[in-house]
Amino acid sequence: MTCLTAATTVSVAQSKVELYGIVDAGVTQVSGLKVGSVTQVVSGVMEGSRMGVRGQEDLGDGYRAIFTMENRLEVDTGGISNRPPSRNQLPDRATYARYLLPSLPTVQQSALQPVLNRVSDALGTQIGINVRGDGPAFFDRQAYVGLVTPVGALLAGRMYTPAFELLGTFDTLNTQSSLALGQIAVVPYAVEIRVSNALAYRVQKDAITASVQVAFGEKSTDLGRSLGALAMYRTDAFGVGVGYNTRNNEHGQNSLTSAVIGAYLTVGAGRIHASASSIRDRHPSGVPGIAAQITPLVGSPALAGQIENAYIEALKQDAGLFHLGYRHQAGAATFYVAYNRYDDHRAVNADVASYGVVCTYALSKRTDVSAVVTRFNNTGLGQAAPGGGGYLGGVTARAGADSTSLALGVRHRF
Repeated sequence: MTCLTAATTVSVAQSKVELYGIVDAGVTQVSGLKVGSVTQVVSGVMEGSRMGVRGQEDLGDGYRAIFTMENRLEVDTGGISNRPPSRNQLPDRATYARYLLPSLPTVQQSALQPVLNRVSDALGTQIGINVRGDGPAFFDRQAYVGLVTPVGALLAGRMYTPAFELLGTFDTLNTQSSLALGQIAVVPYAVEIRVSNALAYRVQKDAITASVQVAFGEKSTDLGRSLGALAMYRTDAFGVGVGYNTRNNEHGQNSLTSAVIGAYLTVGAGRIHASASSIRDRHPSGVPGIAAQITPLVGSPALAGQIENAYIEALKQDAGLFHLGYRHQAGAATFYVAYNRYDDHRAVNADVASYGVVCTYALSKRTDVSAVVTRFNNTGLGQAAPGGGGYLGGVTARAGADSTSLALGVRHRF
């Protein structure tokens, strides 16, 4: 989401095209995974590595044409796609028969477990446990064109959702590192990050920013449709805002709805950030309709329907998402501390809390080094694992298992 100063600018008359990006990589050690502690080179300790092209043309009379095309860049592999350390593993509550089908006899649960393993593996891939909701694409981060007018901007393409923009704006980390608020609520994710096939109207005047957005499904305006809006007031001293997303699943049922309020207050050389979100999902995407695929595996349409309903229940959301943090600037060093909580209101009580400290040190205007220490505490059937600024962590080895992430990285902006 960060706007960057371009290293390369090509101007022709009143047109301008900029090449920009971030290269961020480092080493992390994460505990609590199925394979134990994992030490690896990763892309995106603080922010996801990326490369983008953006441009504008002055059309006169207060009108401008603009565009942005931004891709994901994985420094560790050179690819454009990533998966969390836990790969496509779903939480235990969406994997094991003892949680999905507790009313069945233990013998029947054991007999069904191989089938549930196959279904959970497929759902983990289908749901897309990463920073995208859809398949790999070169410009998967952003790709839109727009017309700026004297009364606002009209945009079309793939964009960040209003609720996620609001969440990131009032997050102490601005979505950076494993300590960012969004890291604790990703399987399934609590706030949709980006949408494709979107239209947006955006107004920015002095300290006020407002936008509305609608995204359409590829096959229908109802199936997969997403709506969102935000309003923010921001100055150097104080900021406050509210954002909202809601979408339908692939069957036209109302699915994930996220409402976010946030604020910050500058105190001396530091700034206090806080936000609270309401998360609701009564009809999770990617699950309704799987009974037809399960029936040949279990031999009974009724049992297949029971299994489908169990997965729907396991992936529903009814929770509060909270953040409190402080950022302090001291010369070339910036320090961050934060506490995040996902408070699950359902009977499974899959609560997650994270806290930690981040320090970045600027070597120049474009290059800095970073150190991150984050602790994830899971209670009940909570099972979140920390990732990084460029990827999500997935889940821990088992429900209730905690995890600690240590990371050292270097980031260069161009």
